[in-house]
Amino acid sequence: MARKHYDLPGTAPLGAAPTDDVAASKDEERPGGALRFAREVLETVLLTALIFFAVRAVVGNYVVDGHSMDPNLQNGEYLFVNRAVYFHFDRNTLLNVMPGQQHQGQDTVYLFHPPQRGDIVVLNPPVPTDKPYVKRVIGVAGDTIAIHDGQVYVNGAVLKEPYIAQEPRYVYPNNGSAAFTVPPGMVFVLGDNRNNSNDSHIFGPVSLNEIVGKTVAAYWPPDDIGLIRH
Repeated sequence: MARKHYDLPGTAPLGAAPTDDVAASKDEERPGGALRFAREVLETVLLTALIFFAVRAVVGNYVVDGHSMDPNLQNGEYLFVNRAVYFHFDRNTLLNVMPGQQHQGQDTVYLFHPPQRGDIVVLNPPVPTDKPYVKRVIGVAGDTIAIHDGQVYVNGAVLKEPYIAQEPRYVYPNNGSAAFTVPPGMVFVLGDNRNNSNDSHIFGPVSLNEIVGKTVAAYWPPDDIGLIRH
């Protein structure tokens, strides 16, 4: 007995060519599909750009120029720098925007923490130059600094520095003072290559506002890839 085939209403038989109605409906969907695709591409591009600029705002890349941080950072070494770790603002400036009592002076608030002793930082030095420097923080506000007899003294105690290239052959302060006190809002920085570094023993302390960020890792050349020890 022959098997009968029943076609459902509105459908094409199996194996049959698409009907004109089906083709027409697909043609009608194409403009909307193209618009939807363009929107998805635009959203992807915008999201990618947002992520890119967000990362660039937090992480910067810098190259070591010179030998002032030998033997720990080499000339030509590429570094990732965390720009956000020292983010700070003056709370009094914000409070003074509102009506009422006016607050005098500065009340600096850090989102994470201020520069600390031992941090290797990128900074804009207080000297005429178009390049940032990379140095190590030796003293923070209120610390006393003295350098003599091949030793660095912080608050009267010898600073243990197994990371330096050579012991310093200079005296600081060289004006006859026993020690230098780091002013508020500033840090005292030195290069690890003590005798070949343009740093605070020459140009003085550096404002916290001129600290670009904290070095995180080296990513070039391949032999130097790794986290930076502070």
